[in-house]
Amino acid sequence: MSQLPLEVAEEIAREQRHFAAAPDAFFQAWKRGVQIAGPRWFGDGTQEGFEHARDKWALRPDVPRISKALDFLSPGERMFLAAMVSFYNARRSASLLRRCEFQGLADLSGLDLARRQVIASLVLHYNGW
Repeated sequence: MSQLPLEVAEEIAREQRHFAAAPDAFFQAWKRGVQIAGPRWFGDGTQEGFEHARDKWALRPDVPRISKALDFLSPGERMFLAAMVSFYNARRSASLLRRCEFQGLADLSGLDLARRQVIASLVLHYNGW
């Protein structure tokens, strides 16, 4: 039986380490996003709920509340919240993204650096909701 080439074995090991750490890394990025957007849109909507959250489930987006407020938020706030909702529920976020006139990933260029970093980290570490 032949062994894998060293480069292939190292790549497999890197990916295994990445995906083993992904759930916690996703949660940390999610918490940064919740902090930036404001805890009122997530979980129980309180600062205390945010501080005591131990997993992403405790900080689920309040999609009905976000949907109702979307038209009253700045374009950057709208886009960021809709993008975050897309990690939670792609189907429910589709209408939010359309309302933000989201055409594709290049539209995220309107976000500031902190929000872009959150979205990039969420993409990199997403492991399903």
